[in-house]
Amino acid sequence: MASKVLDLLYWKDVGKTGLVFTGMVVGLACLFQYSAITLLSNLGLCIMAFTLPVRVLFRTMDLVRLNDGTHPFQSCLEEDSTLTDETTIRIVERIVLLIAFLITELKRLFFIYSVWDSVKFTILLYLLTNVGIKANGLTLVIAGVICAFSLPLAYKLQQKRIDRVISAVQSLLTKTKEIIDLVVSLVKSQPPPPPPVPAPAPAPAPKLKLKTK
Repeated sequence: MASKVLDLLYWKDVGKTGLVFTGMVVGLACLFQYSAITLLSNLGLCIMAFTLPVRVLFRTMDLVRLNDGTHPFQSCLEEDSTLTDETTIRIVERIVLLIAFLITELKRLFFIYSVWDSVKFTILLYLLTNVGIKANGLTLVIAGVICAFSLPLAYKLQQKRIDRVISAVQSLLTKTKEIIDLVVSLVKSQPPPPPPVPAPAPAPAPKLKLKTK
């Protein structure tokens, strides 16, 4: 399954990838005007409007002995899409591990396990608030689909240049992190100020002895 997705993202089969990409973008764009239920229902009707006449046509041709009775969609019916017990358990384990990892990371970020990671997370949340003001979730999903189908191909075509840019950004982030860690370590290593020395108490005045005659 993962290999098929990668083949789509890297445009191994241009016709199939173009069909999937166009269908996803058009379908998501239609959600701006129609509800998801209406869109799925119309999509199902379009598929049935194609498959049902073709099946009836092939069945009629079989009755008049114009073909050998082959089902027109036999390849689709024979494709194994069932999940075995082992595959189901593996998928459930991956989902559970992903949820546990997500909870652990959120705890680290929100409760400041690492100052640098929490600062980056705070900046990300601030940027997302600004993005949420400018665009809604559906727009972000469409942009994500476009990026998913375009960025891998762009990276494949311009791999050397992109690697140089990524390396420069990573080195900049590493230096920035080192500077922040150095500042934090210097602040922690500074000795506390010495306590104030109390002023010495004044000496008592000498007592005068009276002379007696």
